Amino acid sequence: MIKKVLVSQPRPAVIEKSPFYELSTKHKVEVDYKPLIRVVGVTLKEFRAQRIEILDHTAVIFTSRTTVDSFFKICEDARITVPETMKYICNTEAVALYLQKYIVYRKRKISFADGTFTSLLELIIKHKSERFLLALSEPHKPELPETLTKLKINFDPVILARSVAADMSDVKPADYDVMALYSPSDVKSVKDNFAVEQLPVIATFGEATLRAALDAGMKVKASAPSPEAPSMAKALDLYIAKVKKGEDVAEVEVRNDEAKEEFIRTQQSKLAKKGRTRTTTATEKK
Repeated sequence: MIKKVLVSQPRPAVIEKSPFYELSTKHKVEVDYKPLIRVVGVTLKEFRAQRIEILDHTAVIFTSRTTVDSFFKICEDARITVPETMKYICNTEAVALYLQKYIVYRKRKISFADGTFTSLLELIIKHKSERFLLALSEPHKPELPETLTKLKINFDPVILARSVAADMSDVKPADYDVMALYSPSDVKSVKDNFAVEQLPVIATFGEATLRAALDAGMKVKASAPSPEAPSMAKALDLYIAKVKKGEDVAEVEVRNDEAKEEFIRTQQSKLAKKGRTRTTTATEKK
């Protein structure tokens, strides 16, 4: 029976509005919230060591609010005035709206995807004539920079934030039946603090987190997002329901996303074809 779950996220300001509140009510499960990492912005010295010139770029790609904060803090510390013409590409509407903390929100300057990898990639390709600055946290999934390189998009990656372990002295794995982890950094923090044998069942969010947990030898029995479980709360709901019924829940395995791979191959082909067409046209004009 599942009685207690640890979620590696900050405690919601309004518990009743959290998807985990419904989960706890439905299954009579106690949910503890405990961030296992802290994300901090890099210093101006660390930024300058990367030899990146912000004003050499015409657009910035943001995938988190932390990197937004760090970007504008670096600009302030370095006395860089970001031009009005700078464009911002965000992976979600929430990140795009967060930019209002620093700039006037204008749709022609700010574009956002729906949170999926393919949607963000389509948005970047739509603006492919820009020179992008890709704002990253360390560690990060290599998927986006690797794909942009494959597609020959003009971009420079820059580390604007780093994950550091939070104090876990008050966490006792034996107190929990499930630990829900949201990032590879969460996995590393748990691995660095506890022996794998001490850990309960693990639930993961995101392919990179799942891979990190499996590589660490953790027992993963719930994972999101997926067609049947788009959120961590839903993945836990399904897992707990199966346990209640006495079902034997198999460990989660990594599955290759064939649709995503096919999408990347299609975009490569389209961009290569456009490149050949431009070259041919330019040659004919000569």
